[in-house]
Amino acid sequence: MELSPPTPGPPSVERRREARVPTRIEVRFTDAVHAARVLHAYSLDFSLGGLCLRTRRAYPVGRTLALNLVVGTERLPVQAVVAWVRPADKAVGVRFVEVADEARARLLVLMKSVVGTAS
Repeated sequence: MELSPPTPGPPSVERRREARVPTRIEVRFTDAVHAARVLHAYSLDFSLGGLCLRTRRAYPVGRTLALNLVVGTERLPVQAVVAWVRPADKAVGVRFVEVADEARARLLVLMKSVVGTAS
């Protein structure tokens, strides 16, 4: 996993409830259909509410995805729904809809460690 400090970007209208932090997390698709097509993808940023994925495959908005976030030696299972797609950037935004308490706690620790390295 690669941790990167946040970089300032252009002002935009922010609709997210959770702050996103730029970091690279390996994401594996857990169902056989997706795993056969995409072995893994990487996040561009993440929050406790979702993440932005760099992927070669575009998914339709509203599609539910079963994902495993690979953090160190751990795999954190999450259910997510595609919130937006940017084909030109090969990026997909997903919103978490189901995250186990243990996975949420681990994501919070990860987020604090990324933010801590940026200060």
